[in-house]
Amino acid sequence: MRPLFGGGGAKPAEPTEKSSSPGPCRVVSIFSPKGGVGKTLIAANLAAELQGRLANPTALIELDAIRRDASMLLGSSGVVCVPDVLTSHSLPAKLDELRSRCAFIFIDAGGILNALSVTAFEQSNLILIVATPDLVAVRHTQETLERLEALKFPLRMVRIVLNRAESQGHLRSRDVREHLEVEVLADIPSDGKRAGLSVNRGIPLVLDGDGGRIKEALQHLAKSLLERPELYVEHCPTVDYTKLPAAPAEGLAVLTRPDALGLGAASPARDPITDLKHRVHAKLIERFDLKRLDLKTLNDPQKAQSLRQRAEAVSLELLDEEGGFVESREQRQRLVKEIVDEALGLGPLEELLEDQTVSDILVNGTEQIYVERRGKLLLTDKRFSSNDQLLAIIERIISPLGRRIDESTPMVDARLPDGSRVNAIIPPLSLKGAMLSIRKFTREKYGMRDLLGFGSLDERMAVFLETIVKARKNIIISGGTGSGKTTLLNILSASILPQERIITIEDAAELQLLQAHWIPLEARPPNIEGRGAVTIRQLFHNALRMRPDRIIIGECRGEETLDMLQAMNTGHDGSLTTLHANSPQDVITRLDSLVLMSNIELPVRSIREQIVSAIHLIIHTARLSDGSRKITHISELTGLDEHDNVTFGDVFLYRQQGMSPTDEVQGTFQATGYLPSFLEELKAGGLPVSESMFKSGEGAEQ
Repeated sequence: MRPLFGGGGAKPAEPTEKSSSPGPCRVVSIFSPKGGVGKTLIAANLAAELQGRLANPTALIELDAIRRDASMLLGSSGVVCVPDVLTSHSLPAKLDELRSRCAFIFIDAGGILNALSVTAFEQSNLILIVATPDLVAVRHTQETLERLEALKFPLRMVRIVLNRAESQGHLRSRDVREHLEVEVLADIPSDGKRAGLSVNRGIPLVLDGDGGRIKEALQHLAKSLLERPELYVEHCPTVDYTKLPAAPAEGLAVLTRPDALGLGAASPARDPITDLKHRVHAKLIERFDLKRLDLKTLNDPQKAQSLRQRAEAVSLELLDEEGGFVESREQRQRLVKEIVDEALGLGPLEELLEDQTVSDILVNGTEQIYVERRGKLLLTDKRFSSNDQLLAIIERIISPLGRRIDESTPMVDARLPDGSRVNAIIPPLSLKGAMLSIRKFTREKYGMRDLLGFGSLDERMAVFLETIVKARKNIIISGGTGSGKTTLLNILSASILPQERIITIEDAAELQLLQAHWIPLEARPPNIEGRGAVTIRQLFHNALRMRPDRIIIGECRGEETLDMLQAMNTGHDGSLTTLHANSPQDVITRLDSLVLMSNIELPVRSIREQIVSAIHLIIHTARLSDGSRKITHISELTGLDEHDNVTFGDVFLYRQQGMSPTDEVQGTFQATGYLPSFLEELKAGGLPVSESMFKSGEGAEQ
């Protein structure tokens, strides 16, 4: 291969004057094995600074097909930002095209050693590895240097850029230098405020009049790239591709190397079928340019179906080319489905998302995918082929939602367009690899008749619940995770009169009210800079100004609890909410704690007086050992005893009596004989209640 760079270059003029280009084009790859270290920010600012210093233009290439952030960082700097999605085959040709007119080409080479990034290194004169001064980043950098040596790259073409140097709690720069065998070319100081402003304004730091010390450090680094010809190699190394670690098809959304996430070294050798799937998948991605796909792209059912049919036809052709040993028609069809599912959808999760009997999908790393069916957790036979595939699926899910996940933001809670809730957490917070939880949103609207059919309550309880909602009683629905609280809240809301104005406030929207005059509000989490959050408490304050007849809070979990109690005590009757608790008694303790989160010092008795005055009833739900969900308590709050404990009048109870031969819980719904204190009020309102429905000793068996 011909030399990429020959000879030195003239010393540049000061930035106020454009200097001529210093000889042949220089190609610099910028890489980081650890996410969130500012690699793209540094690449964009170096390109912008040299664009201002040289007569010939500079260019910036991003190899990450999913995140295309550099163009936003470059602003109007004049840098040539390459929009193409490149592969290891097309990258050399693109570089040849740019070399003829550019002085410098910077390649944002991502964070994983695969065929694409190694091709970039092979085409480069210099490799800059961006690290932060912490033990994790230093260890990952050392491992990258070892792998580059194994690939036959000379370490004389590698330098380190230490970003966020001098940060409080980080290692000293001199200690980092002692542990790395290549030169640390620059220390970029930590200045999150200026860096954040630069990103938000779309102005590179080096062009900002108030860039501070971080601007000076970046300009000094750019000057070094101009004035030190010894940094660059003239000839491409002969790369030993047999030493390339196992990696997914290039261009897929990948966060970082598996070992950089604490998930072990390169994957062991795969079986022939797995290798075949990876080869066909890679060719399918390249042929259809599927790297740009996300969930939004596939939201149009007709386009998605057409694309899927074409992808299946091409996959069959590729199987013929690559896998003559797969003779079984059934096996070929299964392989095609798996390949297309991974390319266009969510891989092994596709069938589970389509399965209407599945309510929750729980991914515990690559080897364990659990589902919940009818209240029971079951281990499926589904698997992810690699950590990279799992991370790519997580990225595909959250990217269209405007969220990101990497080591700087290793936890995401979001809602899909169909209403399903998603939570993802990756190392270092998760010690066993990436974890993904999906609470599926069901479009099926259950009613009270459905609860009776499920055996969750009896007829008398159903009538009583519908009655107390119409009577505008303030109700808390309590229970554990997955006990059916939100489902019950949805069903109870159906008893609200259609002429009432209802405002719902939720952390993640799940409620599906039938009334026309319904205003749903949803809280907003902070952005990646920690700003822009809108809390449930803020929404609650706003809702009070919207002239509500009813306020429904999806779940009380913070300081908004005190506001809710005060509103209930000042005329906003008929409010409903849910609360995590193990029993009606635990609800009181939980409310005490949540009220104290408001930073208002109140004695326990004062808090409990507000609770008793505000809350009329607690409905407690439970998921039993057989997976069934029952309403176990309908209890009225009756007052305080001499020890300031809240007293209850249990109206209805579920009493468990044993297990059937098929391990199903057996029990009875019973009225206790307790008459609600507001019984006469219900009768006066013409509601369908009588003392006989509360008669003790009678119940329905379940």
